Amino acid sequence: MVKTGLIKFLKNPPKVLTGKNIGLLCHQASILPDLTPAWVALKALFPQGLKILFSPQHGLLGEKQANMIESADTIEPETELPVISLYGPRFAPEPEHLAEIDILLVDLQDVGTRVYTYIWTLLLTMEACAKAGVKVIVLDRPNPIAGNIEGPLLEEGLFSFVGLAPLPMRHGLTIGELAFYFKQKFSLDLELEVVPMEGWTRDMFFPETGLPWVSPSPNMPRFETALVYPGQVLLEGTNLSEGRGTTLPFEIFGAPWLKVLALKKFFSKISEIKVQAINFVPWFDKWAGRICQGIKLWVKRPQTYQPVKTTLLMLKEVLAQNPEFSFRRPPYEYTWSKCPFDIIVGKEKMREALNNQNEEQILALLEEGVKEFQEEIEALKLYA
Repeated sequence: MVKTGLIKFLKNPPKVLTGKNIGLLCHQASILPDLTPAWVALKALFPQGLKILFSPQHGLLGEKQANMIESADTIEPETELPVISLYGPRFAPEPEHLAEIDILLVDLQDVGTRVYTYIWTLLLTMEACAKAGVKVIVLDRPNPIAGNIEGPLLEEGLFSFVGLAPLPMRHGLTIGELAFYFKQKFSLDLELEVVPMEGWTRDMFFPETGLPWVSPSPNMPRFETALVYPGQVLLEGTNLSEGRGTTLPFEIFGAPWLKVLALKKFFSKISEIKVQAINFVPWFDKWAGRICQGIKLWVKRPQTYQPVKTTLLMLKEVLAQNPEFSFRRPPYEYTWSKCPFDIIVGKEKMREALNNQNEEQILALLEEGVKEFQEEIEALKLYA
């Protein structure tokens, strides 16, 4: 079984923490293999030292839905520690919060996709800690979809809370490696330490880790969800249901008007995936209460599956066959004027390429800048 940074930290806590005041940025997936929450284990280890918890989007226990549904500050009942929300009234710790601590621990389960907001909470928190002189220790966790990288690379004009640095959609890094990347990219004057995992390699998918999958957010219930998410999250920028309001978000998609048989022919050409035509009724979100004609995705070969490329080429087919299709209008993740699809996909020209049925341009935009990104991060990798 892979040993996470949390496991290693608890076994050999750094002596530098003795007598220090500690904060913890965490959520419901911050657990030990026996499902003990990180804050409970750390409170037992540092009964006087652990002072405050910070939670990202969705709240400490993952109770909030996505996209501008904010969490309030609260009290964690078992430890009676204050929980400061970093999604809502603020997006980074405030000076008065950091004044209470000397060291901030970070234990977050990312899903390997640029638009998953926990990594941007990490960045904003690192910036706040740099200003406050608070040391950051990241307890590393697996990238559940391995170390594969897939574009598009986010362009600066489309920065938002689903992308504040030029990462590709599937970034291929662990959250500890991302912390090193952010420190280097933004020249942060920050004391940063990463507690690396033991036993994780870049070709490893989450089931191979031996760790329990705890949903890191309400619409990421399974590892299989994470596999398709880098592509299917693009549907949030359209009037297609990405499966929110069902038990299989992102693994299914559709709309009342979707021509499913034509899409089945498209997917039949992709050897890494198989599909099933289905009907579904979302309980909430897009097309709530309406019967949607849809597709269920089954990834057969995750090692070679390219989720972003697959979804983009699928959208090209949808545009060609369904006049009812449209791109979503703002707002989206606190961005009030830019097209949601653009800030999700990361390339302004991608929507134009889809509208023009220009597959050559779609594929070129997917690769633009990715090689340079791979060269940039090579020295930051902690794992083979």
